[in-house]
Amino acid sequence: MKTLAILAAGIGSRFGEGIKQLESVDDHGHIIIDYSIHDAIAAGFRRIIFIIRHDIEADFRAVIGERIESLCALLGVEVAYAFQELADIPGEVPEGRKKPWGTGHAILACDGLIDSPFVVINADDYYGPSAFQSAYEALSEARDDDRRRYMMV
Repeated sequence: MKTLAILAAGIGSRFGEGIKQLESVDDHGHIIIDYSIHDAIAAGFRRIIFIIRHDIEADFRAVIGERIESLCALLGVEVAYAFQELADIPGEVPEGRKKPWGTGHAILACDGLIDSPFVVINADDYYGPSAFQSAYEALSEARDDDRRRYMMV
């Protein structure tokens, strides 16, 4: 089963007010993640992991999580959540540090959730259907010892 991991924990310090990955991009209230999930499912991905922070969980679930979970349940697609936490590192967090640690740290938050080939995307980027199709095909061709068992679009 191929997994789509969505990096959605970012703060977006240049964005201003609100949570950028939850902003509507059309007149129907869709957000960019809606398009990515649609394209990924059409390509064959059957597990979605949202990587978020606990402090945005309620808003995230209200804007997209509950809706996507219901839709995915009808389509046989699993949905899970991983939580990227600033303090979830070995050692002490440097004084004044407020932002998450980045992509590598976010993927580590998925420990125990990913056991198959996976692709990572940013929640606030649009990729288009062909990107997901290409990623799915590359992951499908990967052998167990192949480095292509994971990728970032």
